[in-house]
Amino acid sequence: MSDELDSYDYVIVGGGTAGCLLANRLSEKPDVRVLLIEAGGADDWRWIHIPIGYLYCFGNPLVDWCFQTAPEPGLNGRSLNYPRGRVLGGCSSINGMIYMRGQARDYDLWRQSGCEGWAWDDVMPYFLRHEDQWAMSEEDFGGVHARGGEWRVERPRVRWRILDAWAEAAEQAGIPRIRDFNGGNNEGSSYFQVNQRSGVRWNTSKAFLRPAMERRNLSVLTQAVVERLVIEGNRITGVIVKRRAFQLRLGARREVILAAGAIGSPHVLQLSGIGPGERMRRLGLNVVHSRDGVGENLQDHLQIRCAYKVTGVETLNERSQSLFQKAKIGLEYALRRTGPMTMAPSQLGTFARSDPARETPNLQYHIQPLTLPKFGEPLDPFPAFTASVCNLRPTSRGFVSIASPDPAAHPVIQPNYLATEEDRRVAADAVRLTRHIVTHPALAQYAPQEFRPGPEIGNDTESLARAAGDIATTIFHPVGTCRMGPASDPMAVVSPRLRLHGLEGLRIADASVMPTITSGNTAAPTLMIAEKAAAMIVEDWKG
Repeated sequence: MSDELDSYDYVIVGGGTAGCLLANRLSEKPDVRVLLIEAGGADDWRWIHIPIGYLYCFGNPLVDWCFQTAPEPGLNGRSLNYPRGRVLGGCSSINGMIYMRGQARDYDLWRQSGCEGWAWDDVMPYFLRHEDQWAMSEEDFGGVHARGGEWRVERPRVRWRILDAWAEAAEQAGIPRIRDFNGGNNEGSSYFQVNQRSGVRWNTSKAFLRPAMERRNLSVLTQAVVERLVIEGNRITGVIVKRRAFQLRLGARREVILAAGAIGSPHVLQLSGIGPGERMRRLGLNVVHSRDGVGENLQDHLQIRCAYKVTGVETLNERSQSLFQKAKIGLEYALRRTGPMTMAPSQLGTFARSDPARETPNLQYHIQPLTLPKFGEPLDPFPAFTASVCNLRPTSRGFVSIASPDPAAHPVIQPNYLATEEDRRVAADAVRLTRHIVTHPALAQYAPQEFRPGPEIGNDTESLARAAGDIATTIFHPVGTCRMGPASDPMAVVSPRLRLHGLEGLRIADASVMPTITSGNTAAPTLMIAEKAAAMIVEDWKG
């Protein structure tokens, strides 16, 4: 190992969704030196930027960590692929591109749990600071949207009659149509707003990092894996990095900022001797700072992919069966940047309540004009659509843990899906609500026939929960594994100012700090966390 190669004011670990924004904001002062470290490479592969290219990104080690969960009892022993971005832009380079803040209630509950400064009204300015909203007219902003920031938001560039029929059927079932999911209460149906610019994916590397890379005080180190933190006394002073065959020690005069995500951040902490003491000792690691909450509190949205055959309406399934149709789709994208190649994984959303007693919607639907047996496999050869539904507020909790002292070994990821009676009940209620919606006239005209989970599955809770375990899969929203909270909370990992409890010189600024998961897709909340973190860091070091 070399001696300290260089020293910076801030060292950011992870060049993903949060890291790219942090690098931009912290390097704005020219007298501050910033280093961004990313384990993957540049975001220059063409399939990153063509929206439908996520199909080629998941499971591809060029851009994905290719994690897997441990066998899940709630999923009847199945393991799931667990994509996480390993490329500049991180998950924003491979995700579903959906712009979704969640509900005001989410953030107000954070504040009530002891996270002062994180209520809905507190965090709204940080959403607005980088937003560039073009999915709505300025007359519809209502004080909760902005233009001129770096984070582009647009309307989808393709529509499907089957999706409009779902929205109409949901309305007939009592779920209203709305224009905007991002005003604080997202109950209703609408087309998702997407992070695209004229039919091309808009990731955080384009939005935040590339403009900042012209600054002489910002350095970006790619293909570099952080193996552990450097800890001297009571302070984190740098990182040990493996890049190709070399090991480097890089110093941080002010702070190291972990932005490696809900899987990567607790993994780096545990490899450094920070985390659950008993577990780390069993693996032969020296415990530097015992903190039982590191890696615990893992939450994720589990989607139940209900599927229906239809007649008399077009879906993507039949359009994908011939070379002629595929050529038409490709030509439409090449000439106009419209059509199926611009599709996010889901185009239409519906937020609903699994039962009327719920205060706010606790279910999110992702409606897709296609079906397939398993992600990555060919589409089914008959017209069909998917009504994928997830529990927005799961009560099950999992964990992330090192599997070995070897930094190259993947961590153990155990989400513990459907581990609680409430989550199994909500799963059953979600399937029952789906079945109810498709009986309404707007969809009934297309003769929907359920084939997943299947009409042979009864409507009782036990049967539906077991069926959910057979067909459900992650929707890629892991959060909470380094959750914030007051120092009096023994399971909190960081303070509301995102400083690590018990040691100096380190903050965490990514989805891992969420105390509870937000009610929707998690990319936009992660960016907000990074934006607020950057403002707090600058404020704390001012002068």
